[in-house]
Amino acid sequence: MSIQDARRIAGEKEMDLCLIAPQAAPPVCKIMDYGKYRFEQQKREKEQRKNQHVTEVKEVQLSLNIESHDLQTKARNALKFLGAGNKVKVTIRFRGREMAHPERGIDMMLQFAELCSEVGNIERQPVMESRTMLMFLAPKPTK
Repeated sequence: MSIQDARRIAGEKEMDLCLIAPQAAPPVCKIMDYGKYRFEQQKREKEQRKNQHVTEVKEVQLSLNIESHDLQTKARNALKFLGAGNKVKVTIRFRGREMAHPERGIDMMLQFAELCSEVGNIERQPVMESRTMLMFLAPKPTK
């Protein structure tokens, strides 16, 4: 069909002539209400954005001299974060003479990971970076 005929038919129906496949031979066009099409497309995109979950990294700070009850409280907070689908960054800041005992920090981190093992697993093992020890926990994949 010629372009003039297609435009005339679209004008009679009070619709738009939209180019669908310009690279085809001959080019493919469609008669449709373009405003309605754009509205529905934006509505679908908005719905997809609404259903999308962005993973955040939450931080939990520990110390070498933390009591067991405080450790359990921090682990409960980390379990909430992991349950919501977020990653957890666990840090221990070493002060003064604590730097001489990094193995105590590793033990503390592994104990913390054990408390959170039902919902999350270790994504990155404990690593010492200057005066800070870092470990990352990620939520377990849902089946």
